[in-house]
Amino acid sequence: MEVKKTKKADLEKKKGLFLQIGLVTVLALLLIAFEWTTREVTTAQLGELSDVVMEEEMIPITRPEEVQPPPPPPPPQVTETLEIVDDDVDIEDELIIDDVEAAPDARQAFRPMTMDMEEEEEEEAEIFFIVEDMPDFQGGGQEAFRRYIAQNLSYPQIAAENGIEGTVHIRFIVNTDGSVSDLEVIRGVDPSLDREALRVIGSSPPWEPGRQRGEAVRVYFHFPVRFELR
Repeated sequence: MEVKKTKKADLEKKKGLFLQIGLVTVLALLLIAFEWTTREVTTAQLGELSDVVMEEEMIPITRPEEVQPPPPPPPPQVTETLEIVDDDVDIEDELIIDDVEAAPDARQAFRPMTMDMEEEEEEEAEIFFIVEDMPDFQGGGQEAFRRYIAQNLSYPQIAAENGIEGTVHIRFIVNTDGSVSDLEVIRGVDPSLDREALRVIGSSPPWEPGRQRGEAVRVYFHFPVRFELR
């Protein structure tokens, strides 16, 4: 008679599942075995703690050494030397006072002291910028002075070769006698042009001086000198 098994009782289909469950179980047991350790637990009584002596570390206290200043130098010793002079030494430096009586009718001649008055310094005249009557050049004013400069100005060769041109501003003083002094370059262009502008203004003829309240005074005057290549 043939034995027949039901499908539910067939364990061949679940063999793989059982194999996996067995492997997982074995791995878990191995992991627990490796991690299992034994520790000795010792318990101490409260009374035993008092027997432990705590050693305190003694830290020595250090103080910085005090630097004492050096002692002062001893005072210099002064030695006095006494020279013993004999009593019989003659002293030549004697003060002789003559008893001179002046006659009642005697007269002494005294020379009076004189002061040299020529040493007094003269006060410098005041210089004006603007006056009632400004300085005038040969009756033509600034236009006449401009013509004089144009006729007497010579262009420096070194400036002409280098193509240098421009306007040099000169300030000077017209004195009470009409002469020109204290020339100064206010704004220059080139040293050669500046020197030529000073030369031509410094050699100008006398001016008509400026006047303040009818009196000739010194006046500052400003004039531009134009250098232009043609």
